[in-house]
Amino acid sequence: MTLLPKALLIVAALGLAACNNPDRYGAGGAGDGAGGFGAGGIDQNGLGDPNNPASIAYFNQSVGDRVLFAVDQSTLSPEGRNILIGQAQWLNSNPGYAIIIEGHADEQGTREYNLALGARRASAVQDFLISQGVQPSRMQTVSYGKERPIEICSEEACYAKNRRAVTVLSAGAGV
Repeated sequence: MTLLPKALLIVAALGLAACNNPDRYGAGGAGDGAGGFGAGGIDQNGLGDPNNPASIAYFNQSVGDRVLFAVDQSTLSPEGRNILIGQAQWLNSNPGYAIIIEGHADEQGTREYNLALGARRASAVQDFLISQGVQPSRMQTVSYGKERPIEICSEEACYAKNRRAVTVLSAGAGV
């Protein structure tokens, strides 16, 4: 390489480095939990605060964002229903949020079977939330089957954590 191409590469690299915005995630840095939301008139500064009852962090930590299922089941347990009652109350009090309900399965079984099982789990959660007064227009479901485990090992303790439905909040519900 001659001197000119090397110099151009260095200038280009420096130019790209100058485009770096260290505050792109907000004042709290990458881990502040704000997520860049701001639609729907929701307080952008409070989304990551677990002490703010209208925040995503509060929902995830205090209300609970997931319910667990037994092996090969999509029937809600009593514990799962209690969590979903809390979710429904929170969602009905915070109409500015829409949700995606993710259905998951453990790694046992075929990909196709687990996708169908995850869909049944997400649907069970959606049906329960609708029965509690949450508007269907605020909800979507998706099944990941066994493709997104939170624990990876071949033990029942790991499998149990992966058999779940997760309620993911997003700001700006179209209601």
